[in-house]
Amino acid sequence: MKNSHKDPISCVIALAGTALLLTGCESGASPDGSGPAPGAAAGAVSPLANPGGTKPGLAALTAQADRAAARELVAGLATKGRGPRTGYDRKRFGTAWTDTADGVPLARNGCDTRNDLLVLHGRNIEFRPGSDCVVLAMDLYDPYTGKDIAWKKAKAAEVQIDHVVPLSYSWQMGASRWSAEKRERLANDALNLLPVEGRANSAKRDSGPASWLPPNKKVRCSYAVRFAQVAEKYELPVTAADKTAMLRQCAG
Repeated sequence: MKNSHKDPISCVIALAGTALLLTGCESGASPDGSGPAPGAAAGAVSPLANPGGTKPGLAALTAQADRAAARELVAGLATKGRGPRTGYDRKRFGTAWTDTADGVPLARNGCDTRNDLLVLHGRNIEFRPGSDCVVLAMDLYDPYTGKDIAWKKAKAAEVQIDHVVPLSYSWQMGASRWSAEKRERLANDALNLLPVEGRANSAKRDSGPASWLPPNKKVRCSYAVRFAQVAEKYELPVTAADKTAMLRQCAG
């Protein structure tokens, strides 16, 4: 059996029938163990209150003070033109979903990054028998589309893990000159990862905010904040057009 997840996604594990189920671990569950109602961003946390990316969801920013803080964060980003994609390969960012990307949350807990993210953001998690890592089914509120998704591993592509700052984008903005270890951290950092509807993620591709924003307009400022948080953490510039688009989403 895999090692138990570390906080904040450690939970009580209970054997039910032939499947191992996660109990008392719905995203944003209250202290008395009663979970939130499904949908409507239940349990979602503001990105401003989640600088490490280790809390679930992507709550909308509606308060004027929050949106002002968001604009201040975005305004501090450096800008430059997007460089060539020459030499880019996903393998340059390490083995996909490795558990050994030191220096990021949830690393070396015995579970790969993809499954860590499903557990962090999902509700009503069902694990593969004999494992407390491999997710077979869950309920997910997708902030990008505003939809609830009843996901099963048999149709894995219905939920994909989005790199908020796409790896190809980062390559063109300077990651091509980073060490392999830093690129691996970016690819596996929970701050830069969100499980979302597969079609929305596929539509985004490697776009920056000037070219693609979540269809759910309520979270566009929050998305801009997460993009900016990643860029700030990894000292990545953004394009001038992307910066303008991000500021626009968080206008007062």
